[in-house]
Amino acid sequence: MDQPLSRRIPVLYSARQAAKNPGAYSPSAGKPTIVATALADRGFPVSFYAPRPLLFAELCRAHSSTYVEGILSGREQNGFGNRDKAVAASLPYTSGSMLGAALAARPNMPACSLTSGFHHAMWDTGGGFCTINGLMVTAAALLEMGKAERVAILDLDAHYGNGTDDILRHRADLAPSIIHRTMGGSGSRHGHYIAKLQAFLADISDFEPSVILYQAGADPHEDDPLGGYISTEEMRERDRMVFEFAEGEGIPLAWNLAGGYQKGGVTGIDPVLALHLNTFREACRAYGLPIPAEMAVPASARSRSSWWDEPVDDVPMLRGPERSKDSYREVGRRYSQRSLFNEKW
Repeated sequence: MDQPLSRRIPVLYSARQAAKNPGAYSPSAGKPTIVATALADRGFPVSFYAPRPLLFAELCRAHSSTYVEGILSGREQNGFGNRDKAVAASLPYTSGSMLGAALAARPNMPACSLTSGFHHAMWDTGGGFCTINGLMVTAAALLEMGKAERVAILDLDAHYGNGTDDILRHRADLAPSIIHRTMGGSGSRHGHYIAKLQAFLADISDFEPSVILYQAGADPHEDDPLGGYISTEEMRERDRMVFEFAEGEGIPLAWNLAGGYQKGGVTGIDPVLALHLNTFREACRAYGLPIPAEMAVPASARSRSSWWDEPVDDVPMLRGPERSKDSYREVGRRYSQRSLFNEKW
């Protein structure tokens, strides 16, 4: 039986926010379409909405105008280390997707932006597969539009959110209204990871934010070539803790896909896709929605090899705040476009 729109998770997605980005090491630019397809095919209680592309001035809330102009024109190298025009064209939609999810989230229903990356993009440079920091674009927009008094950014990707901290230094006027907690670089694993998350949630509770922006990366998984911190069950517990906290505190929450670099299976990223779907399943559990069956990934579809041609040990791991801008630079359609996806999905 179909759920009414009010009892479905709003998902902000457009084919325009995905890019094939041929030759890039990371699959992140093409991941939104793969996840959207799986959500529809597997009967998740979601409603799809196309995001509004953000204007130049809106992107400049978190970046220098010179940098934004260089990126959109293709003169500046993007976070993937190239000047791919399709990536540039997707950027107003990826940040628009994150802002749209934040505006769609309610105390009794989270929202999701089918986007990756964001947190390595700094004030005036990209890197680590991130070009525009949609987390900070969204936080700045919510505050300046009067849609939020305080914003929490909870970054549980495997890697340190250096770009977010860099932008907070440049936008010192906004810093008192934003709490940023990032797990990357902490070295926390297994039980220590969960304990640190409990501390993060306590900090956020004390801050009393109007909204939580949750970077729900798949790369902390123990089989990820650029992660390796926690098990599948611990990732479920991570997501369960976050969603139950937000629901219990009555705080609207918007999350995105962030990183994930395992490969294999029919989609090419089946192990990562399964982890993202588990995040949706925990959201359904916390908010009292039907929970679709878990996606099974056969052992034959799992691989610890990464999207890099080089050995993993030779790739900058982006684990901590000591990385320089140059280091971050180094690593560096099934559905047609509609303004509102058919609610039967």
